[in-house]
Amino acid sequence: MASGFWSIGKIPELRKRLIFTLALLAIYRVGIFITTPGVDRIIMGKFVKSQSGTLLGFVNFFSGGALEQLSVFALGIMPYISSSIILQLLTVVVPTLERLQKEGEAGRQKITQYTRYGTIFISIAQGFGISLYLEGLKFGSESVVAHPSWGFRFITVISLTAGTAFLMWLGEQITERGIGNGISLIIFAGIVARLPSGIFQTIDYLRQEIIQPVKMLVVLGIMVLVIAAITFFERGQRRIPVQYARRLVGRKMYGGLSSHLPLKVNSSGVIPPIFASSVLMFPATLGNLIQARWMEDLQQAIRPGSLFYDVIFVGLIIFFCYFYTAVSFNPIDVADNMKKNGGYIPGIRPGKKTAEYIDYVLSRITFGGALYISLICLLPSLLVESFEVPFYFGGTGLLIVVGVALDTVNQLESHLITRHYDGFTGTRGSRIRGRKAA
Repeated sequence: MASGFWSIGKIPELRKRLIFTLALLAIYRVGIFITTPGVDRIIMGKFVKSQSGTLLGFVNFFSGGALEQLSVFALGIMPYISSSIILQLLTVVVPTLERLQKEGEAGRQKITQYTRYGTIFISIAQGFGISLYLEGLKFGSESVVAHPSWGFRFITVISLTAGTAFLMWLGEQITERGIGNGISLIIFAGIVARLPSGIFQTIDYLRQEIIQPVKMLVVLGIMVLVIAAITFFERGQRRIPVQYARRLVGRKMYGGLSSHLPLKVNSSGVIPPIFASSVLMFPATLGNLIQARWMEDLQQAIRPGSLFYDVIFVGLIIFFCYFYTAVSFNPIDVADNMKKNGGYIPGIRPGKKTAEYIDYVLSRITFGGALYISLICLLPSLLVESFEVPFYFGGTGLLIVVGVALDTVNQLESHLITRHYDGFTGTRGSRIRGRKAA
């Protein structure tokens, strides 16, 4: 492992990519402490801390403490994710977007441009809702906003929208010129940055005997097992055997090889819980714009930790697991490419039957992957109810941290292996790889 990390410094391109990624993540963390004009950061921090376990605490956790500081990055990257959800849903419904998606790189660039426009629009709407919410927000007798006015609302909308646009640009730059997926790494950095404060607060609870040491040890043991389970399932694959027929080209014989088609148990990665969390934040934003009794009841019903929230959250995770898998993986295209190259699945006719078989297998393992993600994301509620121990890191946060870390390490290892290095584990035979799963 140590020799694998040491090898990174021997590759100039990889070293530059890694330094570039770390530098942009550092800029993101510095921006967290730039407060929106006209807001008392100290009073806002006290209020958000008092809302631990509610939707505000949930948003603050995902933004890496930006909401607590009421930073220009308070909206985080969620508007971009929301815009991506809307565009992907519209791609299935609107024929023009569907044609763009099939046009290759040019079409994807056009859809990305529409996603950016959608991000700005959503940021403006959410920023205006937050400005109205802040004007009436108090902690005790102290107001968060000293001088409410249309000027404050305008500045807040501009600041928050510019912050989200800058984060979107940072994420795209990391993806293009750095290591890993930029958007996922920004969320990863925000979650990891909150871990030290959660650890110190837990230690304080232990000293004050608010938490029993035995229960805390049990929770730590469960966390280790959950991390191991996440690693196992994220590497899990169903490998469909593929046989290639022999072909005579000139005087040479080609083909006749045996291979496999790897289908990941969780092919959608950490996208479903992020999408589901983003969708569930919409009512909170609308609640700031619509002052009505029924909206207050809706916000109360879908607060994090409630049964109704958990049921909707699981339903959205399962939906987005299937939706994202269907968008990113097309069994018909895979079957056609396999047929053109002379490949076939033993016992399955090439063409339509092969596509149907791949779709059948993919649907089964996606359901298993969706249940696994749902269970991990519900972990905090289960721990709090069973052991009465606060779980600051969150099941969704734990899944994102482990999943993004594994994907980033895989990209680093790919760079090392393509340049004739052995990867992080020292030998080619023991490098990180997928596990077989039914």
